[in-house]
Amino acid sequence: MAANQPAEATVEWWRDAAIYQVYVRSFADGDGDGTGDLAGVRSRLPYLVELGVDALWFTPWYLSPLADGGYDVADYRTIDPAFGTLAEAEKLIAEARELGIRTIVDIVPNHVSDQHVWFKAALAAGPGSPERELFHFRAGRGTDGELPPNNWVSEFGGVPWTRVADGDWYLHLFATGQPDLNWAHPAVRREHEDVLRFWFDRGVSGVRIDSAVLPAKDPGLPDFTPGVDAHPFVDRDELHDIYRSWRAIADEYGGIFVGEVWLPDAERFARYLRPDELHTAFNLSFMSCPWDADLLRTAVDDTLAEHAPVGAPATWVLCNHDVTRTVTRYGREDTGFDFAAKAFGTPTDLELGTRRARAAALLSLALPGAVYVYQGEELGLPEAEIPRDRIEDPMHFRSGGTDPGRDGCRVPLPWTADAPYAGFGADTEPWLPQPESWAKYAADLQAGDPHSMLSLYRQALRLRRTEPGFAVVPPAGDAGPEDAGAQLTWLESGPGVLSFTRTDGLICVVNLAGPPTELPGHTSVLLTSGPLDDEGRLPQDTAAWLRS
Repeated sequence: MAANQPAEATVEWWRDAAIYQVYVRSFADGDGDGTGDLAGVRSRLPYLVELGVDALWFTPWYLSPLADGGYDVADYRTIDPAFGTLAEAEKLIAEARELGIRTIVDIVPNHVSDQHVWFKAALAAGPGSPERELFHFRAGRGTDGELPPNNWVSEFGGVPWTRVADGDWYLHLFATGQPDLNWAHPAVRREHEDVLRFWFDRGVSGVRIDSAVLPAKDPGLPDFTPGVDAHPFVDRDELHDIYRSWRAIADEYGGIFVGEVWLPDAERFARYLRPDELHTAFNLSFMSCPWDADLLRTAVDDTLAEHAPVGAPATWVLCNHDVTRTVTRYGREDTGFDFAAKAFGTPTDLELGTRRARAAALLSLALPGAVYVYQGEELGLPEAEIPRDRIEDPMHFRSGGTDPGRDGCRVPLPWTADAPYAGFGADTEPWLPQPESWAKYAADLQAGDPHSMLSLYRQALRLRRTEPGFAVVPPAGDAGPEDAGAQLTWLESGPGVLSFTRTDGLICVVNLAGPPTELPGHTSVLLTSGPLDDEGRLPQDTAAWLRS
């Protein structure tokens, strides 16, 4: 397939694509065993076509013991048997492409599973062996090596070191079952380059890079004092050489990269999006921003300003498989998102949250750039509170049981209201329990309701594709920041209201906190997230798309 793929490089579809995130385990169950699978995804391709998305991003579908929801990969060239086979993945990629939907797969460069053949060999080989050089094995500190090699803190909380039987410790920035790779070793680089080619050869159009700023480490693995020391494992300069080598491979195939880049420094962030590195990066500041007009406007402006110097398109996302669902988050007193603030039993007004989530959908879909929609957001699913004895997420256990974890946004989708388990599969209970209310969110019910969240997303995505005002034109090679942001112009509006124009007379207005507001001058109303009031004004927590 490699031979005919470079032609896609001239079609920069990724600049304004609508990309749908598929968490396979919870999307649709094709074989009735309670776990989502590739057969289930294939059976729902017509739904995704009707929804109107351009690409599917699949979270890891590789062989994995699921210590962290599949982000602990044991073999990148094998599909986990719970999901299907490599042949099924190839068929899914081809069938989706025939329907006009591209495929993006996930790569996790920071670590592998402790069941990976390399790590098993490292454990067997013993201290000082070449096999252990592929990872970060160190002797411990203390009289008998009983203390961890340094004072780092895991991304999941706690100590990121585990001691093995022979006395050595190994580094894992995430769960114990996710040993970090040593990216200073050439074999690690070669293996990942081969994996990229493996999946591009099978027809994927892009690769999403998990935890993209973490793989490189200070070779000395020194102690770290925040605010005093240079960070030993976040955003190290060595990463850029790695991603340049990856970009050369992607360019051979006409493929693209999207990086998970959590960085507060705009200049450092933009470095990953230079023309010879990644194509796009997730916009995580917008996703975590509270439902506040001033803060959201700042997030939009900052995002566009970050991307402009390197000519990269912005991306917009409201939720993903790690983040509290939008309907729930916007129905709480604190409408922002912070992992440290997650707690059980947080009061939520779902009616308010749903109203805001509908408006937020139109806001995010109207902004210039690509947009990501996490599965179930188009159904308006709320965050589910999982019974403590059914929680699987390691974040919950590493927090000592205080963090509810991320399972609440990963509950299997409801497809058919009057079927067992809302039509997720057959009669087998899904791997995570569905709330009793799940059937009312079922896709078949919403498809027949012109006022449902699903109908809103379908209409919005259709307009986004057909209305010329949504088009994103790549900036010219000598464009400056002012040119790259020219496709959005803010309009004067009252307190609590966001109003902006795109090209060809397209206007988006969102009333986040003010009294009903008059709409700007327009010739027609394309779409609203809720009804206008009796005087044709836009109520609070409502958005509108207009044509001037």
